[in-house]
Amino acid sequence: MTAHTTLDEIFAALDAVDFPAGKEELLETAQRAGASGEVVRALQEIPAEEYGSREDIARSVRLDPDSDIPRTAGEKGEQARQGGKPGLSQHLRDVPKPPVDEELER
Repeated sequence: MTAHTTLDEIFAALDAVDFPAGKEELLETAQRAGASGEVVRALQEIPAEEYGSREDIARSVRLDPDSDIPRTAGEKGEQARQGGKPGLSQHLRDVPKPPVDEELER
């Protein structure tokens, strides 16, 4: 399940955290900062590990595909070629049938 929040909201809620920090410390800090339910849910879903930086958190948190995760032009181009949103399973993407399949259905 993905959270409908942004990295900026998560980082704002964790502004007072001292790294390295464990998952429980991150959750407690976010709750003390009055983080939204979505931010708390995103942090609840990360692995119970020690996080050394904001970048470690960004790699672990699962966000909505339309979130603010920065992507390079190459990554955006790859997404455009493949279709779908980042993280969308291949079997969920609309893919045109190969001409052979279309011919066999006639």
